[in-house]
Amino acid sequence: MKRYKKHLKVTFLGTGTSQGVPMIASKDPVCLSKNLKDKRLRSSVLISWNDVSYVVDCGPDFRQQMLRENIECIQGVLFTHEHADHTAGLDDLRPFCYQIAEMPIYLNQKTLDSLEQRFQYIFSIENRYPGAPSVSPFVVNNSSFTLHELTVQPIQILHGKLSILGYRFEQLAYLTDVKYIAEAEKEKLQNLDVLIVNALRIEAHPTHLNLKEALELVAELQPKRTYFTHISHKLGFHDEVSRKLPKNVFLAFDGLKIET
Repeated sequence: MKRYKKHLKVTFLGTGTSQGVPMIASKDPVCLSKNLKDKRLRSSVLISWNDVSYVVDCGPDFRQQMLRENIECIQGVLFTHEHADHTAGLDDLRPFCYQIAEMPIYLNQKTLDSLEQRFQYIFSIENRYPGAPSVSPFVVNNSSFTLHELTVQPIQILHGKLSILGYRFEQLAYLTDVKYIAEAEKEKLQNLDVLIVNALRIEAHPTHLNLKEALELVAELQPKRTYFTHISHKLGFHDEVSRKLPKNVFLAFDGLKIET
């Protein structure tokens, strides 16, 4: 795959699991923590280079994340899959659509089918609501594509039995909700400067990597740096877990900014 080395900036908009941290009504000590690094909105990142920015996933906390980071413009959204914690903020693209006639969204066919059903008022040709955001879908398959001279390689992964997408942006890969990656797809993840991947909790989970499995994946791929995301309160306190991680493996937290 031909790559053009770019200087990338990544902002972790959210690093939490589907229910966020703290979870509603939970008395778990992590949910009661005063440490801001233990406060996690639903997982999403902003990836920027030159003068352009793209968001990966826009969940129910999207509006809050955009306001917190003072984001005034984005050029598009890439979706990993159709679950609500990754898509429920679709309507909040409206302010950005005042700047861009149609907001490009990149997603697989299954995710597009789901969004067309759930957000019928956005996608309907005949009954489209006048105030709805205008989006322009691009269906992603196995082929790489280009965003403003940046090569993006889709990574096919399994979230339990559900086929979803990760994305490689030059030397950085963003994978969330991973449970299994085929060997052929792992070949697309070699020689990474930065790997961002989910590490849900300590105990095994049927559809997500736990900490042990995530560390095994890191040992196999050997990126220069790794940041764990999509974290639940059951992983433990941010500071305590961080002290136990190998060199060059870090827990991400909301608002963290890194560069490649």
